[in-house]
Amino acid sequence: MSASEYRTASRSVMPGMPPTGQVRRLTLDGAAGAVGRCRDRTRAALEDWGWLPTTDPDQQARADDVLLIVSELATNACQHAGGPDQLVLSASAGTLRIEVLDGSDEPPRPRLPHEPTRIGGHGLHTVELLASRWGHLPRADRPGKAVWVEIDLPQG
Repeated sequence: MSASEYRTASRSVMPGMPPTGQVRRLTLDGAAGAVGRCRDRTRAALEDWGWLPTTDPDQQARADDVLLIVSELATNACQHAGGPDQLVLSASAGTLRIEVLDGSDEPPRPRLPHEPTRIGGHGLHTVELLASRWGHLPRADRPGKAVWVEIDLPQG
């Protein structure tokens, strides 16, 4: 694990909750397997932060939501933007933020109208249903965007 892939700021103050100020970063090199690498890094962060493993069904469901959202955002970056450049996970004050950065300036566009029987095109609709908030921002460091999702952490 390189320094560009992983940075820890502070320690946990409440079991099962990511510590405020925690940041996990995965820099991707365009190689195959970006979606799986993003999901694996997210699972490792959730384990380090005490979300997983868990016997609490609500906490397990929220962790599963996080993993699905990461998979959907990374897949969208692969399909529409040449792949993700970076995954950033951060926690602060009861919120987990997921960011997937790519090199495309094109904003994410959910397929409308949503048709549940259609094959494919459900990723952003799924993200919208599971996220507390989501959107996109232009990248400050170079052309492209960051698609972000915020998830309010389970209160326990």
